[in-house]
Amino acid sequence: MTMRGVSVAVAVTDRRKAAKWYAKTLGFRVLDDDDEHWLTVGDRSGKFRLHLCEVGGRAGKKPPKSEVGNTGILLVTNAPFRAECARLVRRGVKFSQPPRKMPWGWVSKFLDPDGNEFWFVPAE
Repeated sequence: MTMRGVSVAVAVTDRRKAAKWYAKTLGFRVLDDDDEHWLTVGDRSGKFRLHLCEVGGRAGKKPPKSEVGNTGILLVTNAPFRAECARLVRRGVKFSQPPRKMPWGWVSKFLDPDGNEFWFVPAE
């Protein structure tokens, strides 16, 4: 049996507002939208998706158990790394760890508007 990941859940307070941020700042697009509490965004290929899961629930419903924070999700770029980080800063992305050179290569971490943290590294 072969498996592949389709989406990774990320807790957000407002899925539509979050989707706009992911589209505007990271260049993702909305792939699926559910009326209940989630939607997915992903890269232009559609092979990578973030499942933006809205916490708080609807009026009269118990909110789903989700936690905002360190997602452990790693994003890579083929663009020159420090230039891409600078471009994201100009777009309003807040870095929790600015780009830094490690013995094994470059790494940084950034936050989405809900405080979810993403690792960001060059592809090679």
